Amino acid sequence: MKSKFYITTPIYYVNASPHIGHSYTTIAADTIARFMRKALKEGNVLFLTGTDEHGQKIQKAADEAGLSAQEFVDKVVVQFRNLWKTLNISYDDFIRTTQDRHIRTVQKALQMLYDKKEIYSAEYQGWYCTPCEIFWTETQLTDSLCPDCRRPLEKISEVNYFFKISAYQDWLFNHIKNNPCFIQPASRQEEILSFLKMNTLTDLCISRPRQRLSWGIPVPFSKEHVTYVWFDALINYISAVGEFDDKGNYVSGWWGDDTRIVHMIGKDILRQHTVYWPIMLKALGIRMPDTVCAHGWWLIDAAKMSKSRGNVVNPLEVVDKYGVDVYRYFLLKDVPFGLDGNFSEEAIVKRFNSDLANDLGNLLYRTLTMIEKYYQGVIPSPRDGAHDERIKNIASCITSLSREVEDALAKATFNFSLALEKIWEPINMANKYVEEAKPWNLAKENKKEELEAFIRILVDVIRQVGNALSPFMPQTASLIEEQIGRDKISKGRPLFPRIENKR
Repeated sequence: MKSKFYITTPIYYVNASPHIGHSYTTIAADTIARFMRKALKEGNVLFLTGTDEHGQKIQKAADEAGLSAQEFVDKVVVQFRNLWKTLNISYDDFIRTTQDRHIRTVQKALQMLYDKKEIYSAEYQGWYCTPCEIFWTETQLTDSLCPDCRRPLEKISEVNYFFKISAYQDWLFNHIKNNPCFIQPASRQEEILSFLKMNTLTDLCISRPRQRLSWGIPVPFSKEHVTYVWFDALINYISAVGEFDDKGNYVSGWWGDDTRIVHMIGKDILRQHTVYWPIMLKALGIRMPDTVCAHGWWLIDAAKMSKSRGNVVNPLEVVDKYGVDVYRYFLLKDVPFGLDGNFSEEAIVKRFNSDLANDLGNLLYRTLTMIEKYYQGVIPSPRDGAHDERIKNIASCITSLSREVEDALAKATFNFSLALEKIWEPINMANKYVEEAKPWNLAKENKKEELEAFIRILVDVIRQVGNALSPFMPQTASLIEEQIGRDKISKGRPLFPRIENKR
């Protein structure tokens, strides 16, 4: 394991309020960051998130709101920051593309590439999609609609600047092929390799005429142009943690060979992060990230959530109804990371009642109640339970728990649902043991040692589970630690009272 860890979310486009898709990526990255902080030395993990604040869609949304572009983005950014606070997101840095540190780095990168003849000027004629902010060539179209969003295109002719990504196609293909962890999951790697096999890369238009779009980072070698929003946005991963020196070398304490670098994204921006971004880094002489991990979409009735369809889920409303840790647990457990998931409140309630109320909450509450009843709230000392095979099996399960969670989370696949399944194994074993051992009979028969060994293994399970759950459900882990105590319990209300159907 490398000594340092740097994880990023995409910087979120602030033309509208945050939704479940934004929260899913950020909760996943937060969980990994929290886990890695436990695995590495203090201060050796950096978790970056932020906002993407330039481009035509921002200008249009600002115009519709009757605000300047800067006033508009300042207003929407607050919504993202507030949501991350509500969702208990432990980011270390929040970058905005309107910050000076970012603008400086973007302009320096552009100037360096221009000086190296990697960027050139040319007249361009093509089809432009304003919502996606992407140019398309005739050969890429089957009709007059955008291949990505299926909305009408506008034919444009103008002089722009282009980045020679076509020269790097073979290099990129070989890099992906030779580094199987670079794109995860494997299905996304195959998707990009297939794209590179079937298509010839065309040079990337990295500017927009100022007369058509003024809201963007000025191109340092042309007063008539601003930077294309995707070239601008991708630079955030390096502008947040370093800078170019006078000789054009990128200097950073978080982008060296001792750091594992992970980008967590949604699958809809896979191509930008696995085609444009690595080529940009290669041309600038900067090392590659270790992994770009692309998760699936959350769907409503098998349809992608979108503002135009009116089916966007507001995370704040879900959290207000069910609680932040329930929301975090549902998103990470219900669907293997990388696949699409179907969101519904019925599914949340089902997870709540079965996993959280019946399993985890029930185990904690019944254990605390027995300690209260049989030991006046004082946790019994450890006992040798070697005579009971069930205790031995449970003890073996919790001994291996941290390793199994690490196997699921520390690898490039980031298998959250598998990690949570492993955490639930000792919970289920312990609940089954309660039903089989019948502690009330042990108390009646005055089997003091057996009862103490029984209670103690339940306490050990709860402590280990609470520790393992802390990256996923930090508030719940804290409450478990408070209630189980070190020597004496402090029983509170049930963590997850069942939700009845009438609610």
